[in-house]
Amino acid sequence: MIRTITIQASPIIGAFATCTEDVVLVPLGTPEHEKDTIGQLLHVDVVETLVDGSAIVGSLCRGNSNAILVPMHSSLKGQDKIDTPVIDVPGKINAMGNVVLANDTAALVHPDLSDHSIEFIGKALKVDVRRGTIGGIKTVGMAGVATNKGLLVNPKVTASELEMLEEMFGLPVEVGTTNLGTQMVGSGLLANSKGYVAGSQTTGHELGRIEDALGFL
Repeated sequence: MIRTITIQASPIIGAFATCTEDVVLVPLGTPEHEKDTIGQLLHVDVVETLVDGSAIVGSLCRGNSNAILVPMHSSLKGQDKIDTPVIDVPGKINAMGNVVLANDTAALVHPDLSDHSIEFIGKALKVDVRRGTIGGIKTVGMAGVATNKGLLVNPKVTASELEMLEEMFGLPVEVGTTNLGTQMVGSGLLANSKGYVAGSQTTGHELGRIEDALGFL
């Protein structure tokens, strides 16, 4: 089965969609064939939504098996179709998908997030939360992808960042790219422990790195 797609006619699928072990959120109006492909590859239910009318669902939301985080005072269309609690996170930084990298055991967040926001995220996701960067990049949600089986991160990750990630998540961490060398790997990849789907410009070599890092080989 082909493991590369577009969403909203873009290979930057991580900006438009986000997934957990149980659900993938895609923009309202996503074609049926795209939804079918995503659902089959990730082995999850597909829910169409908008966040405050916006289609950049992947940039604005981040979740795990315990909760889906959205910006404060946000309206999430189709929320009644999502079994996981949807939680508003207080604070000035609102693009949750950009600033949080999480699985079911840990979360790395943007270094400028407030103590209050971090405490809130930890309680909602039921994980340990730490501030940090990946390759010096503060938008850690797009600089990496975390599942319950492994992490794939920006190739510019430093040795100290790598050590922290491995210790935090207790999982192997590998480096890679998506969409013809894009180092913001989270912008071109949706993954959980059951499967993955990458942006349409992702090469066979890049797919191999993804499969190795996330335990699909």
